[in-house]
Amino acid sequence: MAEHTIGSTTRPYNKLSFSEACERIAAAGCTDVAVFAHDREIPVDSGSSADDVALARSAAENAGLKPSMLLGRTHLELGLAEATDDYKRLIDNAASLGTSWILELGTSKEEQYADYPKLMAAVVDHAQGAGVGISLKPHGGISLTAQELIDLHDQVDHPAFRISYDPGNIIFYTWGEVCPEQEVELVASRSSTLIIKDCTLEGENRDVMVTAGDGLVDFPFVIEKMQAGGFKGPMYVECVGATEPDDVDRELKRTLSFVQGLI
Repeated sequence: MAEHTIGSTTRPYNKLSFSEACERIAAAGCTDVAVFAHDREIPVDSGSSADDVALARSAAENAGLKPSMLLGRTHLELGLAEATDDYKRLIDNAASLGTSWILELGTSKEEQYADYPKLMAAVVDHAQGAGVGISLKPHGGISLTAQELIDLHDQVDHPAFRISYDPGNIIFYTWGEVCPEQEVELVASRSSTLIIKDCTLEGENRDVMVTAGDGLVDFPFVIEKMQAGGFKGPMYVECVGATEPDDVDRELKRTLSFVQGLI
């Protein structure tokens, strides 16, 4: 089996400060952190100052973590030209943070569907020059399933633009009509990162705040097929089935042990 970096997003600890989240993620045994929102604000975005970026980088590194992924955000509501300039600033801040990947969510606004791939095509050379990759994950809307991800990947057609496969989101956004086991082999060779997220469906309720292995995703199958398809990238735990910090600590450690046993 291939060696993979296993990190965690800060989403399970988003009620805590970013620095405390980093300390707990490191204590769980992770080497890498994906920077997500805290109190609905992402510590580093396109509008962050150099001091803001340095503060976030220090918080991660002081905990012994590499801030190797940053949650991105597009602003196509500004128009394509301004959105392109804004995203290039995001890339520059991501590079200063020490990030390898910007995690892209696509868009759920149909009026932006035509401009989204144009935006990505306009920024990928800048990203490559900065040493940053853009990794698009399934998130409903324009990136609902593997086929939409593949279409966008092939349309942009650039080594700095890849897929971040998120099997839990496939179930969540399609209400179980599409299962990751049906499509994972299609995206493996185009994927740069893998999100460790599970999902449950019960009647009219769907939930991704589930510890991996406790929901509907067949992780042994998904990881095996990703590796067989050439995937060698990092994996990031996004959600666990707990919200209180001490309980999250326990569930994050359990997830790491589960995933390490599969790779």
